[in-house]
Amino acid sequence: MAISPQVHENRLASFPVFLKSDQRKVAKMRLVLAIPTAGRPALLSEVLHDITRQTRLPDFVVVSVSGAEDVDERALEDLPFPCMVVTGQKGASVQRNRAIEMLGPEDVLLLLDDDFLMAPDYVAQTVQLFRDHPEVAVATGRVLADGISGPGYDYREGLARLQAGAGGGTGTGDGGLTEAYNGYGCNMAVRARPVLEHRLRFDEALPLYAWLEDVDFSRRLAAHGRVVRSEALRGVHLGSKSGRTPGVKLGYSQIANPAYLIAKGTMAPRRALRLMLGNMAANLLHAIRPEPWIDRRGRLRGNLMALRDLALRRARPDRILDLS
Repeated sequence: MAISPQVHENRLASFPVFLKSDQRKVAKMRLVLAIPTAGRPALLSEVLHDITRQTRLPDFVVVSVSGAEDVDERALEDLPFPCMVVTGQKGASVQRNRAIEMLGPEDVLLLLDDDFLMAPDYVAQTVQLFRDHPEVAVATGRVLADGISGPGYDYREGLARLQAGAGGGTGTGDGGLTEAYNGYGCNMAVRARPVLEHRLRFDEALPLYAWLEDVDFSRRLAAHGRVVRSEALRGVHLGSKSGRTPGVKLGYSQIANPAYLIAKGTMAPRRALRLMLGNMAANLLHAIRPEPWIDRRGRLRGNLMALRDLALRRARPDRILDLS
């Protein structure tokens, strides 16, 4: 269970966290943008500044950190939107859950990684999508370029790729909607009402990087609405390599987490097994000559440790907390 967060604000927001029942009829949809982050204060500062380019600003921004060192307080000055920093236990799931605690039932929560850059109309298109499609519970966007599969992009390169990919045009809040299995964690928006009514939270049994927590959360929300991908929501994932989970821990998660979700019933066995085998094959193939930006040997070692633990029936996602 998440520990009680410490809260810091750059200004006092006039928005209620929860609305009383007699207020719901007149409540307006808020776009609450949340960024879990750890160990990348300089990058976070660039991303917060980048949000100011939005044609429709978020109503409220939550930055979820594990310590004061994760954020440069100067980045919070003079932002044109209310911003709150909440501090508590480290881990993608627990940090995202702290943002959920800030929601009212009419809100939309836009979850971004701390290295995701949005097209200027991203927030506006997200609000329009959820207004026009009340049946949508989860929406994820089109990633124009993803640095996670390579050495990653710095802020300037990511911005250049965003501008080139966006082409200066705007999408439509309703066009280009297709069904999706899950939201992509670097950019996924969720409707607050089913989350709050059904007491859904990101699974805190998936620690640290919380590999596949986006799949698990999306599949549980799929029981309460559509999960879609929108061509109108465009952005670039920088895929920054700083502050990421060490190779052996991630490698363990690549096997243990899908197995856990199969047992939990939130990931189709065929899809999970394909992902497990694909990751292990990539780690094995590149272990002799690994890419400079990926610890393939560490990941392969983690894969093998998880397979051993599966055979011994002791594999658990949280065993990565004991690995070095």
